[in-house]
Amino acid sequence: MPKLRDLKGLGPKSEQLLIEAVEGAGGNIQDVIRTRIMLTDISRWKEAAQAHGELFSTIKPACTFVEISQFIDKQWLVETEVDCVVT
Repeated sequence: MPKLRDLKGLGPKSEQLLIEAVEGAGGNIQDVIRTRIMLTDISRWKEAAQAHGELFSTIKPACTFVEISQFIDKQWLVETEVDCVVT
């Protein structure tokens, strides 16, 4: 289990959740056209970008990073939204 404050360590679990959500909607990871990454500490955007790049390096969707004040669970560090076009 990754340390809760380790963005990089959260990557594999987050990636699997994203893939499952996209596939559950009838698509695959190549259908992702845009991502939004919300962080509680925008100074850590490079860590999040590195993890994002490992999953999306071949398809390069449009990407936006946004800092928010907090999530419902104050221990959460990052949330990623994806938009897909499934045909």
